[in-house]
Amino acid sequence: MLVPSAVLFGRVWQENSRQTTQTDLEKKGIEYIAALTPLISALTESQTSAIQGVTAPPDSLNAAVAKVAAADAKLGDDLKTKERWADLTTKIAKLPKASGGPLAVLQAHIEVSDLALALYGAVRRNSQLSRDPASDMNNLQQAVAIDMPKTVTLVSRAGDFANIAQTATAATRGTIAVQFGAELAAAQDAVNALTDDLQAAVDDTTSPTLSGSLVTTLDSFRRGFESMTRGANQGSTPNVATMSTAETALQSALGQLATVTLREMAKLLDDRSDSLAYKRAEAVAMGLLAVLLVLAALILPALGRRRDAQPVGRPVGESTRDIPSAAVAAPGSYGGQYDVAPAYGDIDPTRRERSGALR
Repeated sequence: MLVPSAVLFGRVWQENSRQTTQTDLEKKGIEYIAALTPLISALTESQTSAIQGVTAPPDSLNAAVAKVAAADAKLGDDLKTKERWADLTTKIAKLPKASGGPLAVLQAHIEVSDLALALYGAVRRNSQLSRDPASDMNNLQQAVAIDMPKTVTLVSRAGDFANIAQTATAATRGTIAVQFGAELAAAQDAVNALTDDLQAAVDDTTSPTLSGSLVTTLDSFRRGFESMTRGANQGSTPNVATMSTAETALQSALGQLATVTLREMAKLLDDRSDSLAYKRAEAVAMGLLAVLLVLAALILPALGRRRDAQPVGRPVGESTRDIPSAAVAAPGSYGGQYDVAPAYGDIDPTRRERSGALR
């Protein structure tokens, strides 16, 4: 009984440990992504101000870099992000030195934002968020680590291309217009993917608060993007003022949406951790119960055999002197009260009863 019980216990314990390790790693991934979210917005702000001739990075960028640096120092070894983050910080530090006109400055910022998006991807993979078995968690991690940062980045690029097109020469205006249209179309695809992923998460979730938390912020985000699309005036001259206002509202809505999504993901993982801890305690209890049952099955019969092997003692005070002599007569005699009849063959047939006279 112990051998199969031990095998089953070992398998349950091993699987529970694997799931617990993965859940803890996913929690670290969520913490890192929460630090990355302000960095994406700060990079877009830095990009917009740089193409307008402001070389000093905004305060928001310095604060965001410090926040990610703290997260990387804490979680970078587990998530294997230290090398990527070191490369990204080096490129961010060089942004104020970018030169060559608005288009060249924009291109330098695009390279940095691409590195930031790649860092998101590394966190997803190394934290195993991308391999989460739950449907709602899988859709949420795609929304918060792929769709949202990509949407923020593409929307900002589209707006900045529209700004550059206003002062571009005739020779470059056509190329910029093509790039503007491509960025806007890619942003539309990212918005659609974000909406689909969040809707799929709401449809499959076990969280009672996920739907209510996402509906309001998602609607606000979509309205902001629709306003920006109207300002783009595709096929005509973009309304830069309308796009700029819409972009600000859109980034604010995306920040709130990311916060809500990350909070819901953290709740789902906390519930999973509690469930795994309960199952682990249950497995330990069942293992101990199996051992106790086996020990009881071995010990109790042994105790019963020992009791059966002990002789039954005479009552206290009773001895052979208290028993009538007839009761203790030697076997085979005829004088005892409890004597037995002689066995067959013990009687001599030639012997006859003595007569009274002879006696």
